[in-house]
Amino acid sequence: MATVTFYEKPGCQGNARQKALLAAAGHEVVAKNLKAEKWSDERLLQFLAPLPVADWFNRAAPDVKSGEIKPESLSASEALRLLLANPLLIRRPLLEVGEARHVGFDTTAIAAWIGLGDASVSTDNLEGCVHGDGGGQCGGGEGHSHEDHVHGRRGER
Repeated sequence: MATVTFYEKPGCQGNARQKALLAAAGHEVVAKNLKAEKWSDERLLQFLAPLPVADWFNRAAPDVKSGEIKPESLSASEALRLLLANPLLIRRPLLEVGEARHVGFDTTAIAAWIGLGDASVSTDNLEGCVHGDGGGQCGGGEGHSHEDHVHGRRGER
């Protein structure tokens, strides 16, 4: 099985489910804090370049959800500037196995790439941070809680 470097937002329940699925499939998961990583244009593009610019963004991030940031209207250089300034805007997780890189957590794509074995999957897309029964997605910054999602508080994001 593979050693997967997993760039995440620590504390994100969705990322925790994704890591658990990888581990259940026999992969070694090395988790790293997406926000604490020292990203450069070149390094980030190693993950993002194959995708359209709009797909580089975490759609659940408050500035994207509110329309303040419109990924479809950005050039690659504008998008990189925003993503480097606020890594929580980056679609996650970022996954790395050897020299190969992947963005997001579509289980069909992950299974085809490194395999998920007999790991049980209830959906083909485990992207996002789902909280409680309401299914709200976490796009926010550090310091948010389940309470913030249940009661609609934005907190610091």
